[in-house]
Amino acid sequence: MIFDLETNEKGNLSIGGADALELVAKYKTPLYVVDEDKIRDNYRRLYNAFYSKYQDFKIFYACKANTNLAVMRILEQEGSCIDAVSIGEIYIALKAGFDPSRILFTGNNVKDDELKFAISSGATVNIDSISQLKRLSKITDPSKHKISFRINPNVGAGHHEHCITGGELSKFGIMEEEAVEVYNMAQNLGFQPTGIHTHIGSGILDPEPFMLAVEKLMDVAGRVHEDAGVEFEFIDFGGGLGIPYHPDESKLDIEVFSKEITDLFKEKLSQYDLKNPSMYLEPGRYIVGDASVLLTKVNTIKNSYRKFAGIDAGFNTLIRPAMYGSYHHIVVANQPHEKPNQKIDIAGNVCESGDLFARDRPMPEIREGDVLAILNVGAYSFSMSSQYNSRPRPAEVLLRDCKDEIIRERESFDDLLYRQNIPSRLLK
Repeated sequence: MIFDLETNEKGNLSIGGADALELVAKYKTPLYVVDEDKIRDNYRRLYNAFYSKYQDFKIFYACKANTNLAVMRILEQEGSCIDAVSIGEIYIALKAGFDPSRILFTGNNVKDDELKFAISSGATVNIDSISQLKRLSKITDPSKHKISFRINPNVGAGHHEHCITGGELSKFGIMEEEAVEVYNMAQNLGFQPTGIHTHIGSGILDPEPFMLAVEKLMDVAGRVHEDAGVEFEFIDFGGGLGIPYHPDESKLDIEVFSKEITDLFKEKLSQYDLKNPSMYLEPGRYIVGDASVLLTKVNTIKNSYRKFAGIDAGFNTLIRPAMYGSYHHIVVANQPHEKPNQKIDIAGNVCESGDLFARDRPMPEIREGDVLAILNVGAYSFSMSSQYNSRPRPAEVLLRDCKDEIIRERESFDDLLYRQNIPSRLLK
Protein backbone atom coordinates (compact mmCIF):
# COMPACT_ATOMS: atom_id res chain seq x y z
CA MET A 1 0.00 0.00 0.00
CA ILE A 2 1.01 3.67 -0.26
CA PHE A 3 0.21 5.82 2.75
CA ASP A 4 -2.53 8.33 2.06
CA LEU A 5 -0.61 11.57 2.56
CA GLU A 6 -2.62 14.76 2.23
CA THR A 7 -0.99 17.93 1.00
CA ASN A 8 -2.22 21.52 0.83
CA GLU A 9 -1.97 24.09 -1.96
CA LYS A 10 1.63 24.84 -0.92
CA GLY A 11 2.58 21.19 -1.38
CA ASN A 12 3.22 20.78 2.35
CA LEU A 13 2.05 17.84 4.40
CA SER A 14 -1.43 18.41 5.81
CA ILE A 15 -2.46 16.83 9.12
CA GLY A 16 -6.12 17.10 10.03
CA GLY A 17 -6.37 19.97 7.58
CA ALA A 18 -3.46 21.90 9.11
CA ASP A 19 -0.13 22.71 7.45
CA ALA A 20 2.66 20.76 9.17
CA LEU A 21 5.16 23.59 8.69
CA GLU A 22 2.77 26.13 10.18
CA LEU A 23 2.27 23.89 13.20
CA VAL A 24 6.03 23.70 13.67
CA ALA A 25 6.33 27.48 13.42
CA LYS A 26 3.67 27.85 16.11
CA TYR A 27 4.60 25.04 18.52
CA LYS A 28 8.28 24.23 17.73
CA THR A 29 9.74 20.71 17.49
CA PRO A 30 9.65 17.90 18.32
CA LEU A 31 5.87 17.90 18.23
CA TYR A 32 3.20 15.22 18.33
CA VAL A 33 0.20 16.05 16.17
CA VAL A 34 -3.02 14.06 16.74
CA ASP A 35 -5.85 13.82 14.19
CA GLU A 36 -9.13 13.56 16.13
CA ASP A 37 -11.24 12.54 13.13
CA LYS A 38 -8.93 9.63 12.39
CA ILE A 39 -9.36 8.31 15.94
CA ARG A 40 -13.13 8.54 15.68
CA ASP A 41 -13.16 6.96 12.21
CA ASN A 42 -10.95 4.06 13.33
CA TYR A 43 -13.13 3.38 16.35
CA ARG A 44 -16.38 3.47 14.38
CA ARG A 45 -15.05 1.28 11.58
CA LEU A 46 -14.00 -1.43 14.01
CA TYR A 47 -17.10 -1.18 16.18
CA ASN A 48 -19.53 -1.26 13.26
CA ALA A 49 -17.76 -4.21 11.65
CA PHE A 50 -18.34 -6.38 14.73
CA TYR A 51 -21.63 -4.90 15.93
CA SER A 52 -23.25 -5.60 12.58
CA LYS A 53 -22.49 -9.29 13.08
CA TYR A 54 -22.96 -9.68 16.86
CA GLN A 55 -24.79 -6.88 18.62
CA ASP A 56 -23.69 -7.61 22.18
CA PHE A 57 -20.22 -6.33 21.38
CA LYS A 58 -18.00 -3.88 23.25
CA ILE A 59 -14.64 -2.27 22.60
CA PHE A 60 -12.30 -1.88 25.56
CA TYR A 61 -9.64 0.57 24.40
CA ALA A 62 -6.17 -0.62 25.48
CA CYS A 63 -5.19 2.75 26.86
CA LYS A 64 -1.54 1.82 27.48
CA ALA A 65 -1.17 2.74 23.78
CA ASN A 66 -1.97 6.40 24.49
CA THR A 67 -3.34 7.80 27.75
CA ASN A 68 -3.56 11.46 26.80
CA LEU A 69 -6.69 12.78 28.51
CA ALA A 70 -8.04 14.32 25.30
CA VAL A 71 -7.62 11.04 23.42
CA MET A 72 -9.31 9.19 26.25
CA ARG A 73 -12.15 11.70 26.29
CA ILE A 74 -12.70 11.31 22.54
CA LEU A 75 -13.10 7.57 23.00
CA GLU A 76 -15.36 8.02 26.03
CA GLN A 77 -17.65 10.07 23.81
CA GLU A 78 -17.59 7.34 21.19
CA GLY A 79 -18.86 4.83 23.76
CA SER A 80 -15.65 2.89 24.30
CA CYS A 81 -14.79 1.05 27.49
CA ILE A 82 -11.25 0.87 28.91
CA ASP A 83 -8.70 -1.92 29.20
CA ALA A 84 -6.41 -0.77 32.03
CA VAL A 85 -3.19 -2.58 32.94
CA SER A 86 -2.23 -0.40 35.91
CA ILE A 87 -4.02 1.52 38.63
CA GLY A 88 -2.57 4.68 37.09
CA GLU A 89 -4.55 3.91 33.95
CA ILE A 90 -7.67 3.37 36.07
CA TYR A 91 -7.07 6.79 37.64
CA ILE A 92 -6.64 8.48 34.25
CA ALA A 93 -9.74 6.75 32.85
CA LEU A 94 -11.82 8.00 35.76
CA LYS A 95 -10.45 11.52 35.27
CA ALA A 96 -11.38 11.29 31.58
CA GLY A 97 -14.99 10.59 32.55
CA PHE A 98 -15.26 6.82 32.23
CA ASP A 99 -17.73 5.18 34.58
CA PRO A 100 -16.02 2.42 36.65
CA SER A 101 -18.41 -0.12 35.11
CA ARG A 102 -16.65 0.54 31.79
CA ILE A 103 -13.17 -0.27 33.10
CA LEU A 104 -11.57 -3.74 33.07
CA PHE A 105 -8.32 -3.99 35.05
CA THR A 106 -5.87 -6.64 33.88
CA GLY A 107 -2.67 -6.28 35.85
CA ASN A 108 0.24 -8.66 36.25
CA ASN A 109 2.44 -9.10 39.31
CA VAL A 110 0.02 -6.78 41.11
CA LYS A 111 0.69 -5.58 44.66
CA ASP A 112 -1.99 -5.78 47.34
CA ASP A 113 -2.42 -2.01 47.54
CA GLU A 114 -2.98 -1.95 43.78
CA LEU A 115 -5.66 -4.62 44.12
CA LYS A 116 -7.30 -2.54 46.85
CA PHE A 117 -7.30 0.53 44.61
CA ALA A 118 -8.75 -1.40 41.67
CA ILE A 119 -11.52 -2.94 43.75
CA SER A 120 -12.37 0.31 45.51
CA SER A 121 -12.54 2.16 42.17
CA GLY A 122 -15.37 -0.09 41.00
CA ALA A 123 -13.45 -1.52 38.04
CA THR A 124 -13.83 -5.18 37.15
CA VAL A 125 -10.68 -7.12 38.01
CA ASN A 126 -9.27 -9.64 35.56
CA ILE A 127 -7.13 -12.13 37.53
CA ASP A 128 -3.69 -13.07 36.16
CA SER A 129 -2.52 -15.69 38.69
CA ILE A 130 -3.63 -17.99 41.51
CA SER A 131 -1.54 -15.87 43.88
CA GLN A 132 -3.50 -12.78 42.88
CA LEU A 133 -6.79 -14.62 43.37
CA LYS A 134 -5.90 -15.76 46.89
CA ARG A 135 -4.59 -12.33 47.93
CA LEU A 136 -7.68 -10.61 46.54
CA SER A 137 -9.91 -12.90 48.59
CA LYS A 138 -8.20 -11.64 51.76
CA ILE A 139 -8.45 -7.98 50.78
CA THR A 140 -12.15 -7.79 50.00
CA ASP A 141 -15.46 -9.53 50.49
CA PRO A 142 -15.49 -11.95 47.53
CA SER A 143 -19.27 -12.08 47.42
CA LYS A 144 -19.42 -8.41 46.45
CA HIS A 145 -17.22 -8.57 43.35
CA LYS A 146 -17.42 -10.09 39.92
CA ILE A 147 -14.09 -11.18 38.51
CA SER A 148 -12.60 -12.63 35.37
CA PHE A 149 -9.50 -14.65 34.55
CA ARG A 150 -6.82 -14.12 31.94
CA ILE A 151 -6.06 -17.44 30.25
CA ASN A 152 -2.83 -18.17 28.38
CA PRO A 153 -3.97 -20.45 25.55
CA ASN A 154 -0.38 -21.35 24.62
CA VAL A 155 -0.73 -19.32 21.42
CA GLY A 156 1.42 -16.28 20.80
CA ALA A 157 1.77 -13.73 18.01
CA GLY A 158 3.15 -10.24 17.48
CA HIS A 159 5.49 -8.03 15.51
CA HIS A 160 8.40 -8.59 17.95
CA GLU A 161 9.23 -11.21 20.57
CA HIS A 162 8.77 -8.58 23.31
CA CYS A 163 5.18 -8.08 22.16
CA ILE A 164 4.13 -11.74 22.23
CA THR A 165 1.99 -12.19 25.32
CA GLY A 166 0.79 -15.76 24.92
CA GLY A 167 2.56 -19.12 24.78
CA GLU A 168 4.88 -21.07 27.04
CA LEU A 169 7.47 -18.27 27.40
CA SER A 170 4.93 -15.63 28.38
CA LYS A 171 4.67 -14.28 31.93
CA PHE A 172 0.96 -13.57 31.47
CA GLY A 173 -2.15 -15.49 32.47
CA ILE A 174 -3.36 -18.82 33.79
CA MET A 175 -2.36 -21.97 31.94
CA GLU A 176 -5.31 -23.30 29.98
CA GLU A 177 -5.09 -26.70 31.71
CA GLU A 178 -5.58 -24.93 35.08
CA ALA A 179 -8.66 -23.04 33.99
CA VAL A 180 -11.34 -25.29 35.49
CA GLU A 181 -9.37 -25.49 38.74
CA VAL A 182 -9.06 -21.71 39.17
CA TYR A 183 -12.71 -21.04 38.39
CA ASN A 184 -13.72 -23.69 40.97
CA MET A 185 -11.25 -22.16 43.42
CA ALA A 186 -12.72 -18.71 42.88
CA GLN A 187 -16.24 -19.95 43.53
CA ASN A 188 -15.11 -21.81 46.64
CA LEU A 189 -13.58 -18.55 47.90
CA GLY A 190 -16.94 -16.83 47.39
CA PHE A 191 -16.26 -14.94 44.15
CA GLN A 192 -18.62 -14.80 41.22
CA PRO A 193 -16.45 -15.30 38.12
CA THR A 194 -18.34 -13.96 35.13
CA GLY A 195 -15.73 -13.47 32.42
CA ILE A 196 -12.82 -15.07 30.60
CA HIS A 197 -10.04 -13.28 28.76
CA THR A 198 -6.95 -13.80 26.65
CA HIS A 199 -4.41 -11.65 24.83
CA ILE A 200 -1.77 -13.22 22.61
CA GLY A 201 0.30 -10.27 21.36
CA SER A 202 0.46 -6.97 19.52
CA GLY A 203 0.79 -5.74 15.97
CA ILE A 204 -1.07 -8.68 14.43
CA LEU A 205 -1.89 -8.34 10.73
CA ASP A 206 -2.36 -12.06 10.03
CA PRO A 207 -5.78 -13.27 11.28
CA GLU A 208 -4.69 -16.92 11.57
CA PRO A 209 -3.04 -16.86 15.05
CA PHE A 210 -5.85 -14.68 16.38
CA MET A 211 -8.40 -17.18 15.08
CA LEU A 212 -6.50 -20.02 16.75
CA ALA A 213 -6.54 -18.14 20.05
CA VAL A 214 -10.29 -17.51 19.72
CA GLU A 215 -10.92 -21.18 19.10
CA LYS A 216 -8.77 -22.24 22.06
CA LEU A 217 -10.33 -19.72 24.45
CA MET A 218 -13.83 -20.77 23.44
CA ASP A 219 -12.94 -24.41 24.08
CA VAL A 220 -11.58 -23.45 27.50
CA ALA A 221 -14.74 -21.45 28.20
CA GLY A 222 -16.79 -24.47 27.20
CA ARG A 223 -14.94 -26.73 29.64
CA VAL A 224 -15.23 -24.18 32.45
CA HIS A 225 -18.95 -23.86 31.78
CA GLU A 226 -19.47 -27.63 31.75
CA ASP A 227 -17.15 -28.61 34.63
CA ALA A 228 -17.34 -25.57 36.91
CA GLY A 229 -20.87 -24.41 36.09
CA VAL A 230 -19.81 -20.86 35.20
CA GLU A 231 -22.27 -18.76 33.21
CA PHE A 232 -20.20 -16.24 31.33
CA GLU A 233 -21.37 -12.65 31.04
CA PHE A 234 -18.50 -11.80 28.72
CA ILE A 235 -15.75 -13.43 26.68
CA ASP A 236 -12.80 -11.15 25.95
CA PHE A 237 -10.41 -11.90 23.08
CA GLY A 238 -7.98 -9.13 23.97
CA GLY A 239 -6.37 -6.85 21.44
CA GLY A 240 -3.32 -6.88 19.24
CA LEU A 241 -4.88 -5.79 15.95
CA GLY A 242 -2.08 -4.27 13.92
CA ILE A 243 -1.70 -1.40 11.51
CA PRO A 244 0.64 -1.20 8.51
CA TYR A 245 3.82 0.70 9.36
CA HIS A 246 5.67 -0.08 6.13
CA PRO A 247 4.31 1.05 2.74
CA ASP A 248 4.49 -2.55 1.50
CA GLU A 249 2.21 -3.84 4.26
CA SER A 250 -1.52 -4.24 3.78
CA LYS A 251 -4.24 -3.18 6.18
CA LEU A 252 -6.12 -5.81 8.12
CA ASP A 253 -9.39 -6.42 6.24
CA ILE A 254 -11.61 -5.71 9.22
CA GLU A 255 -14.83 -6.83 7.50
CA VAL A 256 -13.38 -10.26 6.69
CA PHE A 257 -11.67 -10.48 10.07
CA SER A 258 -14.83 -9.60 12.01
CA LYS A 259 -16.88 -12.13 10.06
CA GLU A 260 -14.40 -14.94 10.71
CA ILE A 261 -14.23 -14.11 14.42
CA THR A 262 -17.97 -13.75 14.99
CA ASP A 263 -18.81 -16.85 12.94
CA LEU A 264 -16.39 -18.93 15.03
CA PHE A 265 -17.62 -17.29 18.24
CA LYS A 266 -21.27 -18.10 17.51
CA GLU A 267 -20.40 -21.63 16.43
CA LYS A 268 -18.64 -22.29 19.75
CA LEU A 269 -21.43 -20.65 21.77
CA SER A 270 -23.82 -23.15 20.24
CA GLN A 271 -21.44 -26.08 20.65
CA TYR A 272 -21.05 -25.53 24.39
CA ASP A 273 -24.49 -24.01 25.10
CA LEU A 274 -22.85 -20.83 26.37
CA LYS A 275 -25.95 -18.72 25.68
CA ASN A 276 -25.22 -15.15 24.54
CA PRO A 277 -22.40 -13.50 26.49
CA SER A 278 -20.94 -10.17 25.46
CA MET A 279 -17.99 -10.24 23.11
CA TYR A 280 -15.10 -7.92 24.04
CA LEU A 281 -12.10 -6.77 22.04
CA GLU A 282 -9.25 -4.64 23.41
CA PRO A 283 -7.68 -2.70 20.52
CA GLY A 284 -5.22 0.08 21.22
CA ARG A 285 -2.85 0.53 18.30
CA TYR A 286 -5.64 -0.09 15.74
CA ILE A 287 -7.58 2.92 17.02
CA VAL A 288 -4.84 5.47 17.67
CA GLY A 289 -1.69 4.23 15.93
CA ASP A 290 -2.09 5.96 12.59
CA ALA A 291 -3.76 9.04 14.09
CA SER A 292 -0.56 10.84 15.12
CA VAL A 293 2.54 12.22 13.42
CA LEU A 294 5.81 13.25 15.06
CA LEU A 295 7.21 16.43 13.53
CA THR A 296 10.94 16.94 14.03
CA LYS A 297 13.50 19.33 12.58
CA VAL A 298 16.76 18.41 10.83
CA ASN A 299 19.59 20.24 12.57
CA THR A 300 22.61 18.39 11.16
CA ILE A 301 23.64 16.83 7.86
CA LYS A 302 26.79 14.83 8.54
CA ASN A 303 28.99 12.97 6.09
CA SER A 304 31.05 10.62 8.22
CA TYR A 305 31.65 6.97 7.46
CA ARG A 306 27.98 7.14 6.61
CA LYS A 307 25.61 9.95 5.75
CA PHE A 308 23.41 11.10 8.62
CA ALA A 309 20.48 13.43 8.98
CA GLY A 310 20.46 14.46 12.63
CA ILE A 311 17.11 15.51 14.11
CA ASP A 312 15.90 17.11 17.33
CA ALA A 313 14.01 14.01 18.53
CA GLY A 314 15.44 10.82 19.98
CA PHE A 315 14.41 7.48 21.40
CA ASN A 316 13.33 9.35 24.51
CA THR A 317 10.59 10.69 22.22
CA LEU A 318 9.89 7.57 20.13
CA ILE A 319 11.49 4.39 21.44
CA ARG A 320 9.91 1.82 19.11
CA PRO A 321 12.70 1.76 16.47
CA ALA A 322 15.41 1.33 19.13
CA MET A 323 13.45 -1.09 21.33
CA TYR A 324 11.73 -3.27 18.72
CA GLY A 325 13.59 -2.49 15.50
CA SER A 326 10.30 -1.03 14.32
CA TYR A 327 9.85 0.68 10.97
CA HIS A 328 8.20 4.09 10.86
CA HIS A 329 7.71 5.76 7.52
CA ILE A 330 9.36 9.18 7.30
CA VAL A 331 8.65 11.98 4.83
CA VAL A 332 9.97 15.49 4.34
CA ALA A 333 7.06 17.69 5.36
CA ASN A 334 7.52 20.26 2.58
CA GLN A 335 7.83 17.58 -0.12
CA PRO A 336 6.03 14.47 1.17
CA HIS A 337 5.59 12.91 -2.29
CA GLU A 338 9.14 13.55 -3.50
CA LYS A 339 10.84 10.37 -4.76
CA PRO A 340 14.00 9.12 -3.00
CA ASN A 341 17.38 9.87 -4.54
CA GLN A 342 19.66 8.65 -1.73
CA LYS A 343 19.99 6.31 1.22
CA ILE A 344 20.63 7.99 4.55
CA ASP A 345 20.53 7.29 8.28
CA ILE A 346 18.03 9.30 10.32
CA ALA A 347 19.69 9.78 13.71
CA GLY A 348 18.30 11.13 16.94
CA ASN A 349 19.88 13.47 19.47
CA VAL A 350 20.23 11.02 22.38
CA CYS A 351 23.74 10.04 23.45
CA GLU A 352 23.34 6.37 22.49
CA SER A 353 24.53 4.57 19.34
CA GLY A 354 21.16 2.85 19.12
CA ASP A 355 19.34 6.16 18.76
CA LEU A 356 18.43 5.71 15.09
CA PHE A 357 15.02 6.14 13.50
CA ALA A 358 16.15 4.62 10.20
CA ARG A 359 19.23 3.02 8.69
CA ASP A 360 19.92 3.28 4.94
CA ARG A 361 16.48 4.77 4.45
CA PRO A 362 15.63 5.80 0.84
CA MET A 363 14.85 9.51 1.09
CA PRO A 364 14.73 12.58 -1.13
CA GLU A 365 17.23 15.37 -0.63
CA ILE A 366 17.25 16.49 3.01
CA ARG A 367 18.60 19.87 4.12
CA GLU A 368 19.32 21.36 7.51
CA GLY A 369 16.18 23.13 8.68
CA ASP A 370 13.84 20.71 6.93
CA VAL A 371 10.95 19.27 8.93
CA LEU A 372 10.58 15.50 8.89
CA ALA A 373 7.25 13.81 9.62
CA ILE A 374 7.49 10.42 11.28
CA LEU A 375 4.21 8.64 10.64
CA ASN A 376 2.00 6.31 12.72
CA VAL A 377 3.22 7.35 16.15
CA GLY A 378 -0.12 7.43 17.95
CA ALA A 379 0.49 4.21 19.88
CA TYR A 380 3.34 3.41 22.29
CA SER A 381 5.18 6.64 21.55
CA PHE A 382 4.48 9.40 24.04
CA SER A 383 3.23 6.74 26.47
CA MET A 384 6.72 5.16 26.41
CA SER A 385 8.65 8.45 26.30
CA SER A 386 11.13 9.53 28.94
CA GLN A 387 13.34 12.40 30.08
CA TYR A 388 16.51 10.46 29.26
CA ASN A 389 19.54 12.71 28.71
CA SER A 390 17.56 15.26 30.74
CA ARG A 391 15.48 16.28 27.74
CA PRO A 392 11.99 17.69 28.39
CA ARG A 393 9.21 15.80 26.62
CA PRO A 394 7.42 17.29 23.59
CA ALA A 395 4.07 18.98 23.33
CA GLU A 396 0.99 17.32 21.87
CA VAL A 397 -1.49 19.12 19.62
CA LEU A 398 -4.98 17.95 18.63
CA LEU A 399 -6.40 18.74 15.18
CA ARG A 400 -10.04 18.82 14.15
CA ASP A 401 -11.70 20.86 11.42
CA CYS A 402 -8.34 22.52 10.69
CA LYS A 403 -8.25 23.87 14.26
CA ASP A 404 -5.23 23.10 16.45
CA GLU A 405 -5.46 22.87 20.24
CA ILE A 406 -2.70 22.10 22.70
CA ILE A 407 -3.51 18.94 24.67
CA ARG A 408 -0.17 18.55 26.46
CA GLU A 409 2.20 21.40 27.18
CA ARG A 410 5.86 21.04 26.27
CA GLU A 411 7.89 20.24 29.37
CA SER A 412 10.35 22.79 30.74
CA PHE A 413 13.68 22.38 32.49
CA ASP A 414 11.81 22.82 35.77
CA ASP A 415 9.85 19.65 34.96
CA LEU A 416 13.14 17.75 34.93
CA LEU A 417 13.55 18.62 38.61
CA TYR A 418 9.95 17.96 39.65
CA ARG A 419 9.74 16.19 43.03
CA GLN A 420 13.51 16.00 43.42
CA ASN A 421 15.08 17.11 46.70
CA ILE A 422 18.63 17.70 47.82
CA PRO A 423 19.15 16.61 51.46
CA SER A 424 19.96 19.64 53.61
CA ARG A 425 23.27 18.12 54.71
CA LEU A 426 24.48 18.34 51.10
CA LEU A 427 23.77 22.07 50.99
CA LYS A 428 26.12 22.98 53.83
